[in-house]
Amino acid sequence: MNNIAVNFSNVSYRYHTVEGETLAVDNLNLEIKEGEFIGIVGPSGCGKSTLLSLVSGLIKPTSGKIEILGVPVTEPSKKVAYMLQQDQLFEWRTILKNTLLGLEIQHKLNDETKQNVINLLKRYGLYDFKDSYPRQLSGGMRQRAALIRTLAVSPDILLLDEPFSALDYQTRLNVADEITQIIKKEGKTALLVTHDISEAISTCDRIIALSYRPASLKKIFEIDLAGTPPLERRKSPLFPEYFNEIWKELE
Repeated sequence: MNNIAVNFSNVSYRYHTVEGETLAVDNLNLEIKEGEFIGIVGPSGCGKSTLLSLVSGLIKPTSGKIEILGVPVTEPSKKVAYMLQQDQLFEWRTILKNTLLGLEIQHKLNDETKQNVINLLKRYGLYDFKDSYPRQLSGGMRQRAALIRTLAVSPDILLLDEPFSALDYQTRLNVADEITQIIKKEGKTALLVTHDISEAISTCDRIIALSYRPASLKKIFEIDLAGTPPLERRKSPLFPEYFNEIWKELE
C-alpha cells in the first residue's frame, strides 16, 4: 500500500491561555503511508499529543491543512480511532459488551458487526473470556480487549497515545509486542506517541523526532527491521545503533 493515509501540509497550531498565545506546532510537513506504523518522539511538552488531536479533528490547525486519505480534516472522523493510556473498560460490562461499545455508540451494532467482534476475540485469544469482567483479566488482556473495541468500528488510522505506559515494565514489553502485531496483521495505519525510544524502535517502521516546543520536524529515522517482531527487534545489533542515534538527536 502506497497511498498517503495522513498528510500534514504546512501545519501550525497556536493555543490560547490567560497568559497569552503559544505556538505549539510550527510549519509541519509530513506524509504517512497507508499501513505504516509511525512513532512520534520528542521532549516532554513539545506537542506530540497535539499532533494526534489535530489528526483526529478534535482541534483545527491555525494554519495549513491535514488530509486523511486525501480528504481534508474539518471535524472528528470515523476513519480515526484513539487508544489511550488507560484501557477505559467499563467494570460493569462483560468483555464482549465492552468490545461492542463503540458499535453501539455509532449505531452500527448488528449481527454482522457483532460476528466480526467475536471473530476478533477468537483470533486474539479473548473469546474464552467474553463473559468475564475487566477486573478478572490481566493488564495485557485488558489492553487487547480495548484494541478489539477500537478495531470493531473499522477505523483506517489508529492514534496511540502512550497506550502501554500504565503497565509494569515486563507486562509492557509483552503487550507492546502483542498489540503491534495485531495492528500490523489488521493492516491499519498507526501513529504512536511515546517517551520510550526503545519502544518506538521495537514497534515502528519510521520514527519522527520533534524539536522542543513549538514542535517542528527535526529528523525522520527509517527503522530497517520490517517483519521482525518487537521483542526480537531488541536483540538486533541495529537496535543500540538506532537508540544512540535518536537519543543524540533529542539531546
